Amino acid sequence: MRDLHHPFKEVIGVLRSEILSLDPGITEQIKWKAPSFGFAGADRVTLNLRPTDRLQIVLHRGAKTRDDVVGFQFVDEAGLVQWLAPDRGTVSFTSADDAERKRGEFLRLVDRWMRV
Repeated sequence: MRDLHHPFKEVIGVLRSEILSLDPGITEQIKWKAPSFGFAGADRVTLNLRPTDRLQIVLHRGAKTRDDVVGFQFVDEAGLVQWLAPDRGTVSFTSADDAERKRGEFLRLVDRWMRV
């Protein structure tokens, strides 16, 4: 984080800390030069820091397509996720205010996503 140069650096720091505090089993590593979080040995949430006009968070179930994707369902009650596949989607925040408004819903979503 010290060397990170991104317009959303402050928001990233807050969300990073809050994601890690959701459960002691959540782990963090750096993947593609960005924070990535896992649970029970599986990667689940990765920040995409390439776009600088927004903060984009990728929800996934690992780097590769899984065999059990058919029939997989996850309900995003808040409507935050743009689904790219049944088990892969993105959440974007367009400003610090946007992230603050949606923070609670986002953290509940991440908490549930970690366990799928």
